[in-house]
Amino acid sequence: MSNTKFTVPGVSQETGEQIISIMHNRLIALLDLQLTLKHVHWNVVGRHFIGVHEMLDPQVDGVRAMTDALAERIAALGGTPCGTPGAIVERRSWEDYKLGKATVTDHLVALDAVYTGVNEDHRKAVGQLGEIDPVSEDMIIAQLGELEQYQWFVRAHLESSDGELSK
Repeated sequence: MSNTKFTVPGVSQETGEQIISIMHNRLIALLDLQLTLKHVHWNVVGRHFIGVHEMLDPQVDGVRAMTDALAERIAALGGTPCGTPGAIVERRSWEDYKLGKATVTDHLVALDAVYTGVNEDHRKAVGQLGEIDPVSEDMIIAQLGELEQYQWFVRAHLESSDGELSK
């Protein structure tokens, strides 16, 4: 999806296209996460509603900033970032979020699973990028740190005093 005619100095055309592909997959995942977080924000109900409702907006904003950084890196590498709904559906390898209106616990258990998938794939991207582009690797590492913190916030609502997570 890159159609690159140029890339950043010091990176070959072929390597630039590899980086763009990895970064584009991360862009799609974070666009999907951003929409999912807002969906949960609108549809969470029950005990502790307001705490979860208010916890999610900063996460939406943080993930939105990550998508912007990814899209701009793709463009700097000579690619064409695509964040349309159709691109998200076409390129994602996971199922759509299934819950509508649901309790805090139900949504947070489902959201924890979403974060697990996104974070695992970000870790894989770190490994791939570490071989070919330290700049993009650093970007993904920084994002992963934030994403892991967001998941911790979710898990704190699910964790028992003995360290077990609700399922």
